Amino acid sequence: MKNYYKKGTDWSYVRQRVYQYALLARLNKPIGIFLLLWPTLWALWIAAEGMPRPGVLTVFVLGVILMRSAGCVINDYADREIDPRVNRTKERPIATGKVSPDEAMLLFMGLCFTAFLLVLTMNTFTILLSVGGVMLAGIYPFMKRYTHMPQIVLGMAFAWAVPMAFAAQTNEVPRIAWLIYVVTVIWAVIYDTMYAMADRMDDLKIGVKSTAILFGDADRVIIGILQGMMLFALYLVGQQAQLGVEFSIAILVSAALMVYQQYLIRYRQPALCISAFLNNNWIGLVLFVGIVASYLSGSNPAN
Repeated sequence: MKNYYKKGTDWSYVRQRVYQYALLARLNKPIGIFLLLWPTLWALWIAAEGMPRPGVLTVFVLGVILMRSAGCVINDYADREIDPRVNRTKERPIATGKVSPDEAMLLFMGLCFTAFLLVLTMNTFTILLSVGGVMLAGIYPFMKRYTHMPQIVLGMAFAWAVPMAFAAQTNEVPRIAWLIYVVTVIWAVIYDTMYAMADRMDDLKIGVKSTAILFGDADRVIIGILQGMMLFALYLVGQQAQLGVEFSIAILVSAALMVYQQYLIRYRQPALCISAFLNNNWIGLVLFVGIVASYLSGSNPAN
């Protein structure tokens, strides 16, 4: 039986609990926030054809932080019997008994409720779409027990902010929003497969499924194919949004970063696979800079 911390009343206890909850929400590892934030910002800027409304931007940035944190909490709740058996995750708060499953569920519901309060400041269409986002965030952590492609469900959850962003900014979800959605899903499968490659041996031992296991020795080749698909889809986004040469340069830089990621994972060493995963943050940033620069420079015909 795990030894959960006993209740206390002093400030040191309060600080300890807050610290453990922050670890559970992975606030000490903001990479997940950035990987969720970049597609959201792509969508907001393209939907607004430039700078989005400040209120919409604020709600979505805060919503990304809250929902990514909620996703981490429910993930660790779902994996509470698995994490102690995996070297990389055995020190997580629930796995060590520093946070109870009940506390985790309360934190998850609190984060989701706070995010929903933010969404209530948006239009009705956005509010309705938010229900789908919560459902995807809730089911993703359990998918690794039933399918070798939980990364696709993760991508669907991460990408759901894209149609919501268009709905909030324009009160509609045009075709280009779904194209960006597809880009985001593909990208999530790419980087989360790299992440799963680091855990492949542990996952095989305990029976957890992933695309890294499904792809096997063809993992690098399939990731390369997915990277090519993502680059082509980004080209289509640029064409439909009439983005300028700045975005084309951003796509080329992203392609170079993908080549570097392939170099990192060439021997499938866990630490380097994690480095390749982390490197995706730069792709998100580069593409965002390309979009913003296109609108600022006036090379976008819509300006």
